[in-house]
Amino acid sequence: MLRTSVFILFLFFQLNAFSQNRIGTTEALLIREAKIISDETGDNIWAGISKTPFAIVLVTDSIEFLIYHPYPSADFKFTYSDSILQADVYSRGRTYPKNWLATFPAVSGVNCIVVGTPANTGRSLTDWMITLLHEHFHQYVNSQPGYFASVNALNLSGGDQTGMWMLNYPFPYDSVVVIEQYEKYTAALINAVNSIGKKGFIAMLNSFTKEKEKFKALLKPEDYRYFSFQVWQEGLAAYTEYKFLASVTEHKISPELEDLSGFTALPDYKNAFFKNKMKDLRELKLAADKRICIYAVGFAEGILLDTLNKNWREKYFTDKFSTDNYFKK
Repeated sequence: MLRTSVFILFLFFQLNAFSQNRIGTTEALLIREAKIISDETGDNIWAGISKTPFAIVLVTDSIEFLIYHPYPSADFKFTYSDSILQADVYSRGRTYPKNWLATFPAVSGVNCIVVGTPANTGRSLTDWMITLLHEHFHQYVNSQPGYFASVNALNLSGGDQTGMWMLNYPFPYDSVVVIEQYEKYTAALINAVNSIGKKGFIAMLNSFTKEKEKFKALLKPEDYRYFSFQVWQEGLAAYTEYKFLASVTEHKISPELEDLSGFTALPDYKNAFFKNKMKDLRELKLAADKRICIYAVGFAEGILLDTLNKNWREKYFTDKFSTDNYFKK
């Protein structure tokens, strides 16, 4: 009896160790679906995005798994071939915070999505999956020739070589006059988006243009460059999430994914996403929420641009770091 109990305990620990060295089924299903959506619809949104490696470093409590990477570094060891992902999986001990969600050249100079699990990032399953597409857009942008040199040429880093200036730039978030005009600018943007397809749209569009110009005039040139850069990079990444959602109305979600508890159907998530971003635009406060406000600004400007010129995205890499000229015919 004792021998049987010892064997069962040994088997339990062996199975537990085996499961810890594999990507969880839930995460694998979500990653696979995000990649399928990008492969099927991405090029209709951003030309050539399907050619960008969907390299991911999945950070768990103790292990980092590397997938879809063209040439893994030596510190990542081949671990197994995943039948869900249809890809080889490499792993190493954890080095990044387990709640991270970022994109940068993390492995062999390739831009990787470095992401914790849904539980560790505090995101719902659907949100986590769609956020991978947000980050894949960053992979696409960051992989463009000369991207990092062009960003450096904005002269906004203040000597910071880590890239943290993108988060910590001293924008005048607390300025009373800036806040007042920001609220007029975003109110006009909300009115313009809400009037799309309705009588009075042109008047609302003109009001938005005037209020944005007043906002620009209040800021120092470098401060407006930073704000515009964030709209261009992070705001239009949020817009891209919505475009992916809008493009998969006919997409058949994998049955295994539909069966996951907590997974929201994409049409429902799309509608909620739009409402939440417009709510952010209306309710987030510049002084309290700082750069997070700008995601909703870029999202709404992208929606507005689609109404004005379906081909505006063709300018994205030739007229970089600001949406201003995209509104000009």
